[in-house]
Amino acid sequence: MARATTKFVCQQCGMESPKWLGKCPECGEWNSFIETVIPTTKKGFSIETSFSVSPQKLSQIKSVDLKRIKTNISEFDRVLGGTGIVPGSVVLVAGEPGIGKSTLMLELGDKVGAFYVSGEESLHQLKLRAERLKIKGEKLLFLSETDVDVILETIKNFNKNKEFRVLIVDSIQTLTTQDLTSSAGSVGQVRECASKLLRMAKSSNIAVFLIGHVTKQGMLAGPKILEHMVDTVLSLEGEKFGAFRLLRTTKNRFGATDEVGVFEMTDKGMVGIENPSKLFLSQRQKSVPGSIIVATMEGTRPVLVEIQALVTSSQLAIPRRVASGIDYNRLQLIVAVLSKRLGLPLGNFDVLVNVAGGLRVEEPAADLGAALAIYSSFKNLAVDPKTVVFGELGLLGEIRSVSQNNQRIKEAKRLGFTKIISPEKYSSVNQAIKNFK
Repeated sequence: MARATTKFVCQQCGMESPKWLGKCPECGEWNSFIETVIPTTKKGFSIETSFSVSPQKLSQIKSVDLKRIKTNISEFDRVLGGTGIVPGSVVLVAGEPGIGKSTLMLELGDKVGAFYVSGEESLHQLKLRAERLKIKGEKLLFLSETDVDVILETIKNFNKNKEFRVLIVDSIQTLTTQDLTSSAGSVGQVRECASKLLRMAKSSNIAVFLIGHVTKQGMLAGPKILEHMVDTVLSLEGEKFGAFRLLRTTKNRFGATDEVGVFEMTDKGMVGIENPSKLFLSQRQKSVPGSIIVATMEGTRPVLVEIQALVTSSQLAIPRRVASGIDYNRLQLIVAVLSKRLGLPLGNFDVLVNVAGGLRVEEPAADLGAALAIYSSFKNLAVDPKTVVFGELGLLGEIRSVSQNNQRIKEAKRLGFTKIISPEKYSSVNQAIKNFK
């Protein structure tokens, strides 16, 4: 197949060059030239004579009932919007190496029936992994290929009878197109390959799952435009050597963006957890200073987690502040409030806060729990083990209200907790610490 004509375009100022340049002569930006395909058009091209498409009003557009594809994995359906995969959608699944992306996608393909394309493993290696996970793969078609043009042609030949409705690509960084001369994983290759798969998905109503790598900084590898092109971006998180995995939605055109699916990595693959609160509290030690149970919201689902704090005298000129599972800046704010409003001399102490179980809590409702855990560790006092805490902490020491109080309280009572420390009952952190006296 003849290679398309390409050019190199600076992504900062738009300057074009027939060859790659390390530094743009126009704007001075380094490594900004990306290989781009030059579209071929006929001479004398006219918009007036080439297009006969007319815009339509919303009322004129016909509604199409696209029946979602059930995955039979409840936690996966939850993050996709609750009812499954939208036909023709493009989903990007990102995560660190070894976190379980390929395992989860292989299980998904076995459930719904899919065309699984691997650019990282041979067919024999895929079979070994499927046998380890006890996957028979009766509904799966496998292909080991990195040329996106060959992949699209193979799909066209093998899917004439609509044998599968889902395509899984592992991974997008391994694909190449003959239209470009750059190597696999480059910005131009990733963008062009994703664009071709996107056009195929929209024209054939085949749902496409793209597995993506992340950088050492935790960002998705490749151009940022990749995240803008796809319909849904899923992020698989968790401690690599831990058992729990969290599937988060960071973008979703067909559902909410704050849902979380909880999985456990076992020798049989990824197993969905229906009751994550019970799981996160399974190894909790009761009546221990520095331990507080917090009611958080992950999407529409309340989740109870344990926040642990350790306050110890520091031998350093500048005491350490370590945050695991919560935002570091929020920890700094909480320590400042405790020092100012409660008079705790934390300036000479190391403060370490951790969310047990590997969950990352981002909402401000965990502020009060972290504050009470620090106070509990500093005073060496334990709170009643039947206590649940939630609330946002203000700079004046006040406890500010949060959303969905009823769902949090209901989940806490369902798990046997009888005492609730919330903004409805306590207006300041000074009142909340009376539970330790």
